[in-house]
Amino acid sequence: MTKEFKDNHLKKEDLSKFNNKCEECKKKDKSVSQNLILVGFKICKSCRTSKTVFPI
Repeated sequence: MTKEFKDNHLKKEDLSKFNNKCEECKKKDKSVSQNLILVGFKICKSCRTSKTVFPI
């Protein structure tokens, strides 16, 4: 049927890609990881609000 995925360990390359740096304003913020889980984008709370109000 399906094969079981056995490589469950996080690698240093994966952790270096996942930082709390916003892709829009390049600031580090705790809300970046929260928005990544909720929305799927690595943006901070203020950039998410500005994207909602001004969607261009």
